[in-house]
Amino acid sequence: MILKSLALLNYKNFENQAFVFNNKINCFVGKNGVGKTNVLDAIYHLSFGKSYFNPIALQNIKHDESFFVVNGEYELHDKIEKIVVSLKKGQKKIIKRNGKAYDRFSDHIGFLPLVIISPADRDLIIEGSATRRKFIDSVISQSDKTYLETLIKYNKILAQRNSLLKYFALNNTFNFDTLSIYNEQLDQYGHVIHNKRMQFLETFIPIFKSRYQAISGGNEDVDLIYESDLTNNNLIDLLQKGINKDKALQYTNTGIHKDDLVFNIEGHPIKKFGSQGQQKSFLIALKLAQFDFIKAQSGVNPILLLDDIFDKLDEQRVGQIIKLVDDENFGQLFISDTHTDRTEAAIKQVHQSYEIFKL
Repeated sequence: MILKSLALLNYKNFENQAFVFNNKINCFVGKNGVGKTNVLDAIYHLSFGKSYFNPIALQNIKHDESFFVVNGEYELHDKIEKIVVSLKKGQKKIIKRNGKAYDRFSDHIGFLPLVIISPADRDLIIEGSATRRKFIDSVISQSDKTYLETLIKYNKILAQRNSLLKYFALNNTFNFDTLSIYNEQLDQYGHVIHNKRMQFLETFIPIFKSRYQAISGGNEDVDLIYESDLTNNNLIDLLQKGINKDKALQYTNTGIHKDDLVFNIEGHPIKKFGSQGQQKSFLIALKLAQFDFIKAQSGVNPILLLDDIFDKLDEQRVGQIIKLVDDENFGQLFISDTHTDRTEAAIKQVHQSYEIFKL
């Protein structure tokens, strides 16, 4: 899969900007604040229908404008695919493929596989479990439509159950029969999601460990530990046991929406016991394993975005990544950096064609 061209209209700090890309390596260089990351985010937007960095859609519109348009032309399976993402204030976002709007955004997910490596990934280590669940869900959803649909249904039922608990508290009433309908549906969908997450990690963890060793060059023992309420438990039983707590707090306290993925190094949480270098290697290994997994599932080389990694990594680790991109069957690569000379010196180690865009 190749992104041939990109056009931005009122997207973030761009009024009207167009790019024609190299099939292999594309670098955006310039001082901080000129929009390098915004270009990568626009490419991400075309794959996922949303920004990687700012979940508030309206804030992606350029100041003092009323809309934005991101337009990309791809070559995929020997066909040209034109994707347009647009948003106008006061209206819903629209995603079009070859001129036809999607009824559901979820139908687009996975069509243009993509992996981003960014300094923002550190949130996976320092933030709460929701960030790590989002990572798991994002990887699985790109290659499994059923998983994404089941997850959407689960979250919808969860929201309805939580609303019912609030209604009970507000009206000083309670009806277990009504609640049990939601319990049964959460159990049904939760069981499917839990099993798919287990199956995914069984495949993913060995890939991740292999990537970590290649990047770090070290012998540390790293691991991903899946923690879930549903391990050795039935969700419907857990919901019944926890009903008094749910009534008191007015939301659902158990289920796959509480799952977590623990990041360990030498048997201890990397958040507390990993050095900065180990944490960086851990995150990059995680994302490259994501690349490997999606490629294996889809049969397509995902687009790889490397945002500002040269400023965040030492030369040895950057060299390792560049070497990986050169030695293995990667597809199209997009890089942002503040130093033209440093970027060019790094990519010249790779025997591939490249283009440098100075912003």
